[in-house]
Amino acid sequence: MSSSRTPLLVAPQLRGREYAEAHAAETDRWFSKVASEAIDDLDGIALLAVGGYGRGELSPFSDIDVVLVHGDGIDGGEVAEALWYPVWDRGLKMGYVVVTPEQAEVLLAEEFEWATAFLDTRLVAGEPELMDRIDRLTERAWRERRDGLLAHLATTVEVRHQTRGDVAFQIEPHLKEGRGGLRDVHALGWATRALPGFADDFLDELATDVDTLLEARVELHRLTNRVGDILTLDEQEGVAEALGDDDSEQLMLRLALAARRIAWHSDEAWSRWDRAKRYTSDDGRSTESSDAIPLSSTAVPDTSQFQAGRGLVAVRPEIDIAADPLVLLRLAVLAAETGLVMSRRSLAEIARADAVIPEPWSPEARQLFASLFLAGRSAISVVEDLDQFGLMERLLPEWVNVLCRPQRNVLHTFTVDRHLCEAAANASGLVSRVERPDLLVVGALFHDIGKGFDGDHTEVGMEVIAEVGERMGYPPDDLAVLVDLCRHHLLLPDVATRRDLADPGTLKAVAAAVDSVAFLDMLAALTEADSIATGPSAWGSWKAGLLRDLVNRTTHILEGGSLDELVATEFPTPEVAATMAAGKRELTGAGTTFTVVDEERLGLFTTMAGVLAVCGLEVLDAAAYSEDADPSSDAAGGSTTPMAACQFVLQPPQSGTVEWERVIAVAERALDGRLALQARVARKARERARYQRRLAADPPRREIMIDNDISAVATVVEVHAPDEIGLLYRLTQVLRELHLDIRTAKVQTLGPQVVDSFYLQDGAGRKVTDPDLVSELRLALRETIAE
Repeated sequence: MSSSRTPLLVAPQLRGREYAEAHAAETDRWFSKVASEAIDDLDGIALLAVGGYGRGELSPFSDIDVVLVHGDGIDGGEVAEALWYPVWDRGLKMGYVVVTPEQAEVLLAEEFEWATAFLDTRLVAGEPELMDRIDRLTERAWRERRDGLLAHLATTVEVRHQTRGDVAFQIEPHLKEGRGGLRDVHALGWATRALPGFADDFLDELATDVDTLLEARVELHRLTNRVGDILTLDEQEGVAEALGDDDSEQLMLRLALAARRIAWHSDEAWSRWDRAKRYTSDDGRSTESSDAIPLSSTAVPDTSQFQAGRGLVAVRPEIDIAADPLVLLRLAVLAAETGLVMSRRSLAEIARADAVIPEPWSPEARQLFASLFLAGRSAISVVEDLDQFGLMERLLPEWVNVLCRPQRNVLHTFTVDRHLCEAAANASGLVSRVERPDLLVVGALFHDIGKGFDGDHTEVGMEVIAEVGERMGYPPDDLAVLVDLCRHHLLLPDVATRRDLADPGTLKAVAAAVDSVAFLDMLAALTEADSIATGPSAWGSWKAGLLRDLVNRTTHILEGGSLDELVATEFPTPEVAATMAAGKRELTGAGTTFTVVDEERLGLFTTMAGVLAVCGLEVLDAAAYSEDADPSSDAAGGSTTPMAACQFVLQPPQSGTVEWERVIAVAERALDGRLALQARVARKARERARYQRRLAADPPRREIMIDNDISAVATVVEVHAPDEIGLLYRLTQVLRELHLDIRTAKVQTLGPQVVDSFYLQDGAGRKVTDPDLVSELRLALRETIAE
């Protein structure tokens, strides 16, 4: 049998829909030829194209789905064998079923997938009458069971969205099955054929967006020479080049915009179908008048401009929208506070009116804008609706720069605009912690606005916020807060996860930056809201605890407290110190904390870092302590070997619990010199690299920072490098080689990037200030993280 993977139509000059339709037509011709050569008489037989082939959307390596329908007295298996073997010999992948009309009727009744597949049917060869009969059976099945089938279809759409995620947000989107993907359009088509009027208008509007996704899918097949719908990071540049995009970022932005429109229209179609069901009686009459729902809002005391009913809130017909630009904000706030959906007709009328809020904004306009996001998560769908009518951009012209902009890093779940909305919604749940809830949610919405512009996103963001805030009429003091929230939005998470919180210099620097407890509280709330909005790997109990500790310590200083009054977090603890004094080895594992005490001669910290790498465990935080050798013990004939201790806080493994018995056994072997630690770490790294996929579009940073100003007692070294198994082990080998003591170590993983921070002292317990030693340290670390 041939192993050819060449599609029936190559035609590299054709793109997207043009290629898919031409490929389907060529497949029709090929099948017709096969049928005429293999079967003498096609009476009582119909070969039907279904699925993507039936719709004429046949990508290069899509499955060719067909149905062979035959009448009574015809051996369907024999006919199928004559037709299928040429397909298999050609190396084509086919999905098929062989049925009589009666069997097709059973399939329609029992198999939902076939109930939808038969909606996309086209005759390839044989009797048209048989296809007509299948079409009539399909029409009857959907007519008789329409409500149940549509409900089932709606459920499959919802489940698929939950499983596959959003095409617009995924770093490696599923072009077909994701939310906003091609399958959403297929579902709208099926529902419209079952219920005319369901989404006829939307299908026409989405044609260009469908073509955008289909073009990418066709080129993905061509590039990989196989079937596939997940556009991986490795393939994005090639697909972008094939489609004429400047780069993969431009491609992903186009795809995100198209997918967002498809997703919105899909959600809207299913939502209005659901509303129609809920507000229509069995005899077809409306169960609620248009103004039956009373409206009330704390942010919009006078709701007389609006009416509500059938799940919608709308502007009353007699209101002159052009004369009152704040109608838009009032409508948005009412929708967010009540959970009602803004009338699409009202949104379209507001868009046509082109009424712009006068600058600078009035206090009412600013309060309404803040109230929209103070309403919580419901504001996210409101902003999505505004975006579809170009109204968010009218309120905030800079919004177009972040709209659907992919972040292209696995650390980030959402596009920039959605991330900002998520952060603002999260912040709304934290307003009880701050004095100015309005500034908190607006600051959260603005904190990453600079990502839509060239340059450092914080520096640019501060400039953009200053311009926006002035246009919105914020008083100077309020505007300064918004700018400073952007300026310092990474301060607390970076310090909490990369610095020693017991170090006085670190705490003084944070206190000086935030200046007041009120601003510190607001910045802490923003940090939490931002981290949660970033994604699950950016927030957890460990980071929350570090942030809480940092905020408490900084608050103590800002309120006039002494550094000496702070509870020390220094290592070793009294229990560990007692074990060291006894001069005995002890290894303990509890929860996610691993503590080891032993003789220092083996380089304890480095050895344990290697052990944890071999065991596949990731370090979050670490501390170390070693004794100086005691000359008096040597004079007395005793051992001069100093004791050392180290403690590691670990990332919980996927299994949920650390297998401490195994970890301690491996550690004992390493300490006893019975484990080829370096070789095992290297092998573990190779194994991981073999299966590791790309986690970001841009390559990870490789940088070394050596600072003698942050801490009063230690040199701080910060290493930015790709996240690799054994990196901490290799870095600490360098430090050991240079006879540098690790007092504290912090490890922050940011998707594909890791930031390892070390507080170091030389052999005399001082900072590392010797220029030659600093130079050697920098050289050694740079070589360790080099590609």
